[in-house]
Amino acid sequence: MATITKKELIDRIAVGIKQRRAQVKRIIQMFLDEIVAEIGKGNRLEFRDFGVFETKRRKARRAQNPKTLQPVQVPEKWTVKFKIGRLMKQKLAEMNARAGAEPQQQQQEQGSAPPAPPSGQNQ
Repeated sequence: MATITKKELIDRIAVGIKQRRAQVKRIIQMFLDEIVAEIGKGNRLEFRDFGVFETKRRKARRAQNPKTLQPVQVPEKWTVKFKIGRLMKQKLAEMNARAGAEPQQQQQEQGSAPPAPPSGQNQ
């Protein structure tokens, strides 16, 4: 999987809508700035079929420093949660279906049998 940057998205959109890159960049940046501003106000942003951004307060809690194993107090803080929408769920389901098919194809190409089920279980 590749990492796609904002610049690459801007370039694709500019070509797709036949607009100057600078204009598209300005619009995309304004869009992102508005999202950040609304999240900063504690507002919920809902983009139908894409997903929902909302702020959540994480309560203070006790944790453990993994290096020293000493208990530490983690203060309360705000975080942003993203809940995926319908279209993203569909894309992830497609990715999962392909990922499930790939190991089977590799096993068939290598001539190996699929792993045996744990003993004592009915098939």
